[in-house]
Amino acid sequence: MQPGTVKSCPPEPLLTTEEAAAYLAVRERMIRRLVAEQRISYSKVGKYVRFRREDLDAYVAAGRRGAVNSQDVRRRSNAQQ
Repeated sequence: MQPGTVKSCPPEPLLTTEEAAAYLAVRERMIRRLVAEQRISYSKVGKYVRFRREDLDAYVAAGRRGAVNSQDVRRRSNAQQ
């Protein structure tokens, strides 16, 4: 390697619909529905749909909700009455 050149990492392989479903522990049908509803990022390689692992992680992170403790629930309940 020449001085001043940067060694690049090989790109992470794209996942198939089956692999994406296994990664998210859902059925392939769910992955196809998310694609049809454009709720998940994907790439087209010819006629095939492929997914980057980081896009799947972003989808999961976007759906994450914070935990609620029982004291917060009681306070909200009392405030509404």
